[in-house]
Amino acid sequence: MNTELSLDLASLREAYTGGTVTPEQVIDLVYDRIAARGEDRVWIHLVPREQARAAAAALAKRRDNGDSLPLQGVPFAIKDNLDVAGLPTTAACPEFTYTATETSPVVAALLEAGAILIGKTNLDQFATGLVGTRSPYGAPSCVFDEKVISGGSSSGSAVAVAAGLVSFALGTDTAGSGRVPAAFNNLIGWKPTRGLLSTRGLVPACRSLDCVAVFALTSADVAEVMAVTARYDEADPHARPEPAPGPVWPAAFRFGVPRRDQLEFFGDMEAAALFEQAVGRLEKLGGLPVEIDYTPFRETAELLYSGPWVAERLAAVTPFIDEHPGALHPVTAKIIEGGRRFNAVDTFRAFYRLEELRRRAGAEWAKMEVLLLPTTGTVYTHEQVAADPVQLNTNLGYYTNFVNLLDLCGMAIPAGFRTNGLPFGVTLLAPAFRDHEICDLGARSHRALGGKLGGTDTPLALLPAKPVAAAAAMPTTRSISLAVVGAHLTGQPLNHQLTSLGASLVRTTKTAKGYRFYALPGTVPPKPGLVRDHQHSGPGIEVEVWDLDEAGFGAFVAKVPSPLVIGTVILEDATEVKGFLCEPFAVNGAREITHFGGWRAYLGSHFALQKEPPCDVTPSGTSSTHTTPACI
Repeated sequence: MNTELSLDLASLREAYTGGTVTPEQVIDLVYDRIAARGEDRVWIHLVPREQARAAAAALAKRRDNGDSLPLQGVPFAIKDNLDVAGLPTTAACPEFTYTATETSPVVAALLEAGAILIGKTNLDQFATGLVGTRSPYGAPSCVFDEKVISGGSSSGSAVAVAAGLVSFALGTDTAGSGRVPAAFNNLIGWKPTRGLLSTRGLVPACRSLDCVAVFALTSADVAEVMAVTARYDEADPHARPEPAPGPVWPAAFRFGVPRRDQLEFFGDMEAAALFEQAVGRLEKLGGLPVEIDYTPFRETAELLYSGPWVAERLAAVTPFIDEHPGALHPVTAKIIEGGRRFNAVDTFRAFYRLEELRRRAGAEWAKMEVLLLPTTGTVYTHEQVAADPVQLNTNLGYYTNFVNLLDLCGMAIPAGFRTNGLPFGVTLLAPAFRDHEICDLGARSHRALGGKLGGTDTPLALLPAKPVAAAAAMPTTRSISLAVVGAHLTGQPLNHQLTSLGASLVRTTKTAKGYRFYALPGTVPPKPGLVRDHQHSGPGIEVEVWDLDEAGFGAFVAKVPSPLVIGTVILEDATEVKGFLCEPFAVNGAREITHFGGWRAYLGSHFALQKEPPCDVTPSGTSSTHTTPACI
């Protein structure tokens, strides 16, 4: 077996499908690497090696029984404030430890998908901090320099991925904990929309703001974890169902950048230069930089630790700290105990202030689709943080603390290295439920940068540009070709439903003659309908052909709403593929759009824009409220 095997999903699947490694051997490799690193303060609890090997072996039987295992044989870790039945949860406080009786739904979804849990990782106690040094289990270090902090609070999770010990890891992100450690360790860090991933089974920091975060080596890997974990949890009072996709970002998307006088790098001029380079990369990808006023974002950030949300941290652990005086880390205790100074009047005043800032921030969002920021202005050593733990932590939150208060989603991505070998990162932010778009843009920006994955020697350039088949962890079934005609086309709102299932674009082509195309009545905007008509001899209709494996095809077809169906579509070269068709009754009263030759041309027509808002157009000042996909 190749002991240098990279654990990114593309490399791991290539090894599995090539038969050069088994899941049990990958588990042995992982535990050997953990042992070789010695006391790195990454782990609070490790699953015993033999237990992990047994879990790997059991996956083959599950697959033989017909289970869908899109993450079969993928090792992962979780932050030790997430519950797994039968394992201890500490939140980095030994006196707080309890044995969980239920597994967090997010972790359960990963286990169901075939991923293998390796252990629970270190953190800033009770997820309070961005430095990664506030733990009685020790302070992990940046994988590039033992003297430099790992970032927190999800410190151990980030280091475990960057060091090549697991393929991905779960952290949490209330104030930046899923982004700061990513920046310090050359990783992707996804902070999802609040409520998109269940927070049941999570020891709360600020319950109303908490998010489960994901660290990975590539954005493609994040996309696959997203596809497995983004499930609406009715039992979670803070969960929110994902709405229908909003308007598609234009090809020449606008990205916001703070005014130069509002950028803060705390004297780190190399970080400032690397941020300018990141701006240039987005421009080359079609982005239009727009200068924005960062003031409402910065003032919102100040609310998080200077306002009554600190009292929400106190609410999470009041009984424990009252019964266990002296159990908390000194800095953690000082911060959380500070919540006692706020009363109900202070809280309502802070809510009013937040609404004012949301309105002001909204005026800035009208100028842009996405906001580009440094993830942090600089990075610190353990010695520096020990000398000034609160202020330096505050500095690290300059670009992170406002995100959940303003209901944004974000993705931290690598953005180069300083001359001293320490990485720099940037974050892409967007309004809630734009997670798929920022993941795609993050992947493009990361690939434009290039370089190596995390702290490993694996070059990003050697990996495929698109996510690999999500259900192909082990060689399984044949692929099925699917022709799409509407919102599943590349760049359209529902394309992520294909990519999240590991579909790969094969070609763009046309149907054979004999098809008519309609804008179906009954929904605003309309759905497209493709109907075969033997008497029609006009030109074919543009389609994209995508390949999915059988499991992905089945999962996709299950989402197709009436009156659309999946049937057999004949292409212009006479080949036959599965594809979207429409039941004939649905075209009664529909406007025929065959002459446009395809959905994109219809969307781009002046007539369509003026008379019927297409799928990627929403009236100004409103948002989509459709409960079913607007188009297919």
